[in-house]
Amino acid sequence: MTLIRSKRVYGIDVIRSIAISLVLISHCTYLLYPNNNTIILSFIRTLGAVGVDLFFVLSGYLIGGLLLKNIESGKTSLSHLLIFWKRRWLRTLPNYFLVLVLNVILLLILDDALPKNLWLYIPFLQNFISPHPNFFTEAWSLSIEEYAYLMLPLLLYLSFFMFKRHFKQLFLKLTLAMIIALFAFKISYYFNANVTSYKEWSSGFRKVVLYRIDAIYFGFLLVYFIKKYNTFFMQKKKLFSAIALFVFGSTHLLIYYFSLYPQTHLGLYVFLYIPLVLLSCALLFPYFIDLKQNGILKNVFYFISTRSYAIYLVNYSLILLTVQRYYEVDQISFFAKVLFLVLFLSLTIIIAQIIYLFFERPILSLRDKYVSK
Repeated sequence: MTLIRSKRVYGIDVIRSIAISLVLISHCTYLLYPNNNTIILSFIRTLGAVGVDLFFVLSGYLIGGLLLKNIESGKTSLSHLLIFWKRRWLRTLPNYFLVLVLNVILLLILDDALPKNLWLYIPFLQNFISPHPNFFTEAWSLSIEEYAYLMLPLLLYLSFFMFKRHFKQLFLKLTLAMIIALFAFKISYYFNANVTSYKEWSSGFRKVVLYRIDAIYFGFLLVYFIKKYNTFFMQKKKLFSAIALFVFGSTHLLIYYFSLYPQTHLGLYVFLYIPLVLLSCALLFPYFIDLKQNGILKNVFYFISTRSYAIYLVNYSLILLTVQRYYEVDQISFFAKVLFLVLFLSLTIIIAQIIYLFFERPILSLRDKYVSK
């Protein structure tokens, strides 16, 4: 275990911890103030969405880095692609299907109706071209990630097989080509959608696979350029962080100041808003990946980071919605709300810890033992 921890990148643990914290804090507002929508609450909930975008860029950065590492070591055959997929699937699928089953069991216990097309959750098709159903809502982002891991890596390795040279150039060119090709679906959405609210845009665009796979591929581009121009990025890391904060802050300030909504400025939200958020996330990476370890905080970030996947999967559908079903938290005193908040966070951490220790970590150990890196 010590050896495994020594190989971790401290800054990556920090990024993952920040991302899951933003998601959790956002969900806390839905628990405490489900019927309120003040500017402050809206901004905190926006940060929760940004936390997911940060996860997307991080996933692309890590997976793209693995693919580049395979290229550098000559692992460019289709058999190496199968190994890549096996390791990815053993990392992501067991937790996903475990929590999917737990959500089904919970609905049966509560005597609620199951989704009509529950089977779509197995091949991650429940939000491929349409809004995600109102069941196991966290799964929308998992669908995006799974198809991102499937589509571009397959195209890359087929190209490696066909051309057998210039592998790094193919990585860059195909990533850019995929992002450009996916842009066509956004254009189609823009001309055909009839959006009447932010929630409708979020469910019909932000959480749909075909419109959001490119978020992962932003991470592919990020790791390519950081590896190629590492000295430049490390020397300018504070400048890039300042630019990231300026872009993020000014974008949201303009949106709130001028009341720019999807129903009135759909083009902004389809073509500019999310790319600007992803760019802001990406520009922070040089600073964080070069971050020096803090002895006290290292263990905190390690704990949160390693449990982040389980935390993400269980906190909302399994815990928060169940609490809301039996208690109207919005109507109780502030002190009682604090107690419910502590209960929500405690249950989230406890259940995530159980999943990590007795399910996720043993599976990862088996993966590392039987599937070559």
